[in-house]
Amino acid sequence: EPRAPHPRNTLEPPSAEFRFGTDKLGRDILTRVVYATRLDLGIAFAVALSAFTIGSVIGAISGYYGRWLDDVVMRVVDVMFAFPAFILAMAITGVLGDTVPYVIGAIATAYTPYFIRLTRSEMLSVRAHEYADAAVSVGNPPWRVVLVHLLPNSLAPSLVQMTLVFGWAILDAAGLAFLGLGITPPTAEWGVMVSEGAQRIITGEWWMWLFPGVAIMLAAFAFNLVGDGLRDILAREEG
Repeated sequence: EPRAPHPRNTLEPPSAEFRFGTDKLGRDILTRVVYATRLDLGIAFAVALSAFTIGSVIGAISGYYGRWLDDVVMRVVDVMFAFPAFILAMAITGVLGDTVPYVIGAIATAYTPYFIRLTRSEMLSVRAHEYADAAVSVGNPPWRVVLVHLLPNSLAPSLVQMTLVFGWAILDAAGLAFLGLGITPPTAEWGVMVSEGAQRIITGEWWMWLFPGVAIMLAAFAFNLVGDGLRDILAREEG
């Protein structure tokens, strides 16, 4: 159990029995890192999929209809882009609370404008193609033209962006937890564990922050590699 204290095993260094050592309450850090992986990756997937879905739909509608609707949407996006995504997520989390759904909603809201702008830009291009005119001429309603015929052809940049947001969401979730604004103790979460370990740096318990910190770094790096690879694949197919 990742949250159960074991007073007899407090602050044990890495050994054959405790591969990643234990924390100040005697909890096994390896166990907590593994449990935190499930939570942090779940948050990252939920953030990326939510921002991708909502942002792509709003961007597609804005780019297709244009006029006043496009002006309103883009002004809202400009206001949101005035704040760094992490700062915006901090503000939203501070207002709503620190439960997992609120953390997901806060980070997803901060990254939704990226997908709105990308999809809108692609929609402005594809709506001028002949197949778009053909879809309208055969009697398809506007919503079907947008969601069925045009949107699937506008998602390539957003798919690449989504893989990058996976990594950013992991960093943001850990950063919020580190600052005490996201997931809070005793939940097993990478940012929480790094925060707890940072309090023990002076006393020499390096393993408390090192292993969860390495997990954050590897996860963010892995998703960035996936994004770079996906971008290259899509670029070759378009070429």
